[in-house]
Amino acid sequence: MAATNGIQRSRVDAMISLVGLDDVAGKRVGGFSLGMGSASGSPRRCSAIRERCCSTEPVNGLDPEGILWIRNLLKSLAAEGRTVFVSSHLMSEMAVTASELIVVGRGRLIASGSVDE
Repeated sequence: MAATNGIQRSRVDAMISLVGLDDVAGKRVGGFSLGMGSASGSPRRCSAIRERCCSTEPVNGLDPEGILWIRNLLKSLAAEGRTVFVSSHLMSEMAVTASELIVVGRGRLIASGSVDE
């Protein structure tokens, strides 16, 4: 994926280290557990387009430590000025991760605003 998107090998290595997958860097993702697959997917999505990061159910299959890690990663990406889009049905997780929410149902905008609202 990195080669087809013009991403340098150094960036790939940095993202692999960021998610703590150095030990399995040469293995095929198809053999990963659900949690490891989720961990490997986040840097793929976030390194390809540096200004924006899109993720669907990023904490799915992660243990509590992994959930905290991905939550902090998403917040740090936003703090760097990136736009981070997350699709999730876990409203309690979004309440502690996101600053702005958009609720969509049946293809229509239902609500939008800050988490506090």
